[in-house]
Amino acid sequence: MSSGRATHRAPHRRRDPLTGAVLCMLEAQAADGAIPWFEAGPWDPWNHGECVMALAVAGEWDAAWAGLDCLAARQGPDGGWLGEYGNMLPMADRLHMARVRPPAFRDTNFAAYCAVVVWHSFMITGDLATVRPYWPMVRRAMDFVLALQHEAGDISWSAEAHMTSADDAVRAGCGSIYKSLQCALKLAELMGEPQHHWVAGRERLGRALLSAPERFDRTADRSGFAMDWYYPMLGGALAGAEALSRLDADWPRFIEPGVGCRCVADQPWVTVAESCELVMTLIALDRRTQAAKLLTWQDSHRDGDGIYWMGWQFEEAIIWPEERPTWTQAAAILAHDALYDLTPASQVLVRHD
Repeated sequence: MSSGRATHRAPHRRRDPLTGAVLCMLEAQAADGAIPWFEAGPWDPWNHGECVMALAVAGEWDAAWAGLDCLAARQGPDGGWLGEYGNMLPMADRLHMARVRPPAFRDTNFAAYCAVVVWHSFMITGDLATVRPYWPMVRRAMDFVLALQHEAGDISWSAEAHMTSADDAVRAGCGSIYKSLQCALKLAELMGEPQHHWVAGRERLGRALLSAPERFDRTADRSGFAMDWYYPMLGGALAGAEALSRLDADWPRFIEPGVGCRCVADQPWVTVAESCELVMTLIALDRRTQAAKLLTWQDSHRDGDGIYWMGWQFEEAIIWPEERPTWTQAAAILAHDALYDLTPASQVLVRHD
C-alpha cells in the first residue's frame, strides 16, 4: 500500500528462542498474505491479526505488511469478515484435527481486532504514513461491530445471530472488543477523525461487562472457559482491586502448577495460547513475577524446532492435539514482548490508558 516499507525493521530482531515460532508462521503464510491456523487449516481475521503483530515483533515486516494487506482485501462490504471457526473442526483421529472447512461467521470480536493490529503497527514503527491506508478498514469494522450492540451494552457474537434465537454475548469476545475500541479510538485521534459514537459504545459495553451479567451466556454457560475468566481483565474492562479479586478467586480452578492454564476448568488440558494470554493479563495487573513463571512453564510445550504445541493433556501426559497453530506461536511471541519490553509496541496489549 505504501512505498519504503522494507526500511521499517523492529529494533529488536527476534532472538533464537522464538525462531521456531516465527518460522512456523512464515511457512504457513499464503501467497496473498493470509495466515491460516496451519497448512490447509481455517482462517479467521482475529488469529490472522495476532500473527501479523507477532511477525512485526520479530522484524518480519514484508510478511507483516502482506498480512495487513490481506486483512484489508478480505473485508466485506458491511465492514465485517467471514471468519472460519476452527474450534468447530472435527478430529481426523485421536491426535489430529481434520483438514476440512469449518463453518464461517461474521464474528464481531473477529472484526474489531483489526484496530488492535493497526495500532500495534503504528506503535512499533512510529510511522503514520504506513498505517493511514488501513484507517478506512478500521472505521468500517468498528461501525459494523457497534451496529450489533444491544441497548444494554452487550454486543452480539455475530451478525448472523443478531436478533435471532441464537443471539448471545460472549464475555471473552466482548472483553476483547472493549480493548479493540480503545485502540480504534487512539487511531481516530491520530487520524484527526474523532468518533464520539465509539466512545459511547465502549462505555456502554464496559458497564455491561461490569454490571449486567444476565446479558452474557444467555444460550450457553461458558464460565468454565479460561478466556471468560481473564478477558475482562486483559481487555481492560475490569481493573484494580476488583480485577485482582477475580484473578485470585479462580486461580486454583484454572491453573495447573508447573504446567499452565487449563483451557476449560474441568478438563486436564492446558493450552499455550491461553497460558500466554494469561501472562499478559498478569502483566496488565502488575503481577510480573507470576507472569514470568507462567511463561517459563510453556517452554516445555515445544517441539525440537522450538515450535509451541497447541496443548498438553497432563493426566495422560501427552501432547494434545498434535497441532502447532500459528496463533499459538503468536501468543507466545507477544507475551515475551510484553514481559521483556522487546519492541516499542510491547505494552499495547497490557496497558489500557
